[in-house]
Amino acid sequence: MHTPPTRFAWFHRQLPRRHGGLILFFAIFVALSFVTRVALLLKAAHEVTWNPSLLAAFGWGVVFDLGAAAFASLPLTVVLTLLPARFFTWRWAQWLSLFTGFAIIYALLFGLVSEWTFWDEFGVRFNFIAVDYLVYTKEVAGNIQESYNLPAILSGVFAVALLIHWLMWRTTWPARWLTAPAAPAKARYAAGAWWFAGALLFGGLLSGEWLPDFKNNFNREIGKNGVWSLFEAFKANRLDFDDFYPTMPMAAAFQRVQQNLVLDGSTLLRPGEEDTLRLVQNDGPELRPNVIQITVESLSADFLSIFNRASNLTPHLAEIAAQSLVFDNFYATGTRTDRGMEALTLAVPPTPGRSLVKRPYNEHLFTLGSVFRTKGYDTAFIYGGFGYFDNMNYFFGNNGYRVIDRNVVAKGDVTFANVWGACDEDLFRWTLREADAAHAAGKPFHYFVMTTSNHRPFTFPEGRIDLPSKTSGRAGAVKYTDYAIGKLIRDAAAKPWFKNTVFVIVADHCASSAGKTELPIQNYHIPLIIYSPGGHIAPGHIRVLTSQVDYAPTLLGLLRWTYPSRFFGHDVRKVRPEDTHALLGNYQKLGLLKGDDFVVLKPIRQQAQFLYNWQTFALAERPLNPALRDEAISYYQAANHLYEMRAYREIPADKTGELRATREKAR
Repeated sequence: MHTPPTRFAWFHRQLPRRHGGLILFFAIFVALSFVTRVALLLKAAHEVTWNPSLLAAFGWGVVFDLGAAAFASLPLTVVLTLLPARFFTWRWAQWLSLFTGFAIIYALLFGLVSEWTFWDEFGVRFNFIAVDYLVYTKEVAGNIQESYNLPAILSGVFAVALLIHWLMWRTTWPARWLTAPAAPAKARYAAGAWWFAGALLFGGLLSGEWLPDFKNNFNREIGKNGVWSLFEAFKANRLDFDDFYPTMPMAAAFQRVQQNLVLDGSTLLRPGEEDTLRLVQNDGPELRPNVIQITVESLSADFLSIFNRASNLTPHLAEIAAQSLVFDNFYATGTRTDRGMEALTLAVPPTPGRSLVKRPYNEHLFTLGSVFRTKGYDTAFIYGGFGYFDNMNYFFGNNGYRVIDRNVVAKGDVTFANVWGACDEDLFRWTLREADAAHAAGKPFHYFVMTTSNHRPFTFPEGRIDLPSKTSGRAGAVKYTDYAIGKLIRDAAAKPWFKNTVFVIVADHCASSAGKTELPIQNYHIPLIIYSPGGHIAPGHIRVLTSQVDYAPTLLGLLRWTYPSRFFGHDVRKVRPEDTHALLGNYQKLGLLKGDDFVVLKPIRQQAQFLYNWQTFALAERPLNPALRDEAISYYQAANHLYEMRAYREIPADKTGELRATREKAR
């Protein structure tokens, strides 16, 4: 009789028992997780820091691999515990078990490939974005199908899974398990209870916060497990600020925020209360041009030659910028489209967890559109895709915007589309049509236009630019979007409303958010260009530090409007350069950049401060400045409180005069 080697003796004793299949599952799961980690390390070879921290990352990786395997094994544990004793004596049951084993291997391999493609796009393991992708399966499945050779990938995964399954069978391990003697029910239930409780306890106690903060965030991401990160992101879909972040007394938080908000000369309407309500006053006659805001998908500042001389992808934007007001130091608040929409419409800091665009109770908020409507404007959200994605239609539709997306246009209005939406030329044609209708009705308009072409699979109509669709990747998509914007401006120039229209070109976020630090500041730098062919807004440059939170109040200041405001941003032209700042974050980390000081708030009640090198983009840790830390806390804590209390509400037009009179009386 064959005697197994001593080093495998325990394994061989456990394998024939009923729950021996769980040992096989854990072994395969951890082995493939290790292969995934090595593959991602090789892919990120030029980004990681090759030092002993990689060994620590791999060590922690095994811990999280086991934690993920523990959670993933729970359904299998239940099934193996409840199956009757005679189950594996049936031939069909044995074949079913073999097929199930193959299916598990296939699923784990498919997860490996999915992690590779996710890393290729975002430079991180599965996170909140992956959770959203599980919700919007139609767009994601279509994106994968249009971006990759799916038949080749699936057949390759099938072949490798079959090979692994065959090699395992050759070891006789599965055979020993399937031919094991029947276990009594009592012993089976006891063993199942131990397996289930142990897996649940280990998986439940393990926390992503245990993973050290390596100096290079790529090293930290290597140490994660994708499945575990997905579980944790789903669990932390919403983070309660008061529970997870450093806080201060609420009255003190609002007092500090109010002190900062009036630095632009506005006056508080409810001083001493938990509110940001104030009156913004500007001199001179108010300007009432139309405003078309073109929010461009994933347009990093680095793509534009006005910021990066080596880039030749945006000749039309360069031409437009030469006649425009350009914000040289403008930053996104987040790394997703919904974060960009949140900041550009609401002017609020990026509170932890999901953006307000996708949270409940996000109706009738104080938005840029609500201010335009008090002045008699037609407001609309125009999107090339299906706006149910990311809850966009609900958010805009319940905040006073008309919604125009692929659901409401005729099929003939779409000349080219991929899974994300109609091409930018189609989108801009719809925009011109809406503008014509508003002008014919004698009504000024403000349109929030959201593009989709600069998104994987990076396809667009052929023959428009000197790069091919899809195969030229993001470079082609950026150049096509630039072409489409140039065409929009040329087509609009023939319209009677052109000279009375301000065109805003701004990005929702950068093309890549990955970096060696958890909040790589340089990967938040985006363009903001305000083009006014009628001369309402003079060309020039604004060089002070600015973020998307400042966009709405600065735009309205340029129009010389007087209005009550709840915005968290400033008209940056009216604030001293040393008082400007940028608020930026991801789903968990919240930052305040002021000068070259960068404060970061993290769960659980962690805080750190860094010195930012504007030339090398490096972050060097420095002693915490309590005043700057409190300023960061106050912004995020106050924004979270106003949302939780449902107090960040729109102000009806008939209240403006009343609020102004109240303020004058208080004086």
